[in-house]
Amino acid sequence: MTPPATARPVFLVGSRDDEHISHLARRIEALGVETLVVDTLAFPGQTRLALTEGLDGITVNGQRLGVPGAVYLRSVYTHPLAFGVDADEDMDADWRTTLVAFREKATLLRGLLGRWEALGVPFYNPESTSWRIQKPLQLALLAQAGLPVPETLWTNDAEAVRRFAAGRRVAYKPVGGGAATRALGPEDLSEDRLAALSAAPVTFQSLLPGEDVRVYVLDGEVIASIRILSQAIDFRQNEERVESFALPPEVAAQCLRATQVLGLRWTGMDLKRDAEGTLRILELNESPMFLGFDARAGTDILGHLARGLVQAARAPRP
Repeated sequence: MTPPATARPVFLVGSRDDEHISHLARRIEALGVETLVVDTLAFPGQTRLALTEGLDGITVNGQRLGVPGAVYLRSVYTHPLAFGVDADEDMDADWRTTLVAFREKATLLRGLLGRWEALGVPFYNPESTSWRIQKPLQLALLAQAGLPVPETLWTNDAEAVRRFAAGRRVAYKPVGGGAATRALGPEDLSEDRLAALSAAPVTFQSLLPGEDVRVYVLDGEVIASIRILSQAIDFRQNEERVESFALPPEVAAQCLRATQVLGLRWTGMDLKRDAEGTLRILELNESPMFLGFDARAGTDILGHLARGLVQAARAPRP
């Protein structure tokens, strides 16, 4: 029997305290592959990072790193509003200096990730895909590829909203996320309410009344499909039942095509049924949460992801 190929370590980029990072590290190590956590939440306060001019000239906490076998990118925490970041006191004391510090952090961390990508390291997912993940672009790319998406308007133009909402039910939500989706009512079309668009644009979308579905794709394979039953427009925190189910082959093919269009090796994607029963793609997430779905739906997304990272780390590279 041929022994398994020796694997380089898998690097996990994110917070050491993030349970997705800690669970994944334990599962990978149980498969016989070492892991290294690059704690980006603790950088620059506690994590020490040094880069020299060579692509592989990387030191973390005084340890010279070799080239990883694979990289899992959870989060780089490069904005004061990022989930898990506590920058309120710094922003109140000196917002300008704080924003400059976050900009410098982001530039160095993206340079680090870019080096590994330039070296050909398998990435789940690289920073270079992030521009395609922005929702006003990703849905346009999916629609251009012939995939089913809901009719959507991103705007700060009050008249455009009135035209879009005429004769249809509409949901609205932030462009960048962070707040629940709500149904657009007549009161939201008043002059006073629409005047708020002068402060920030908003996403307006045809309201889809059907069930919610979450699909996970890894390395060109659907590894989990989950039905979420909820009476709320936004199922988050309102789940009544979460269950695994078999995805119809034509929908599975659409999900795989969507990941190809956006260049993702790994994603959790949200779909929702319209009034005619068609599942439409709402969003692909480049770093989805999954432990809660494993616990409630009996799936093993964690195991699939760990095995995928190990397989990538053991694969021969030029």
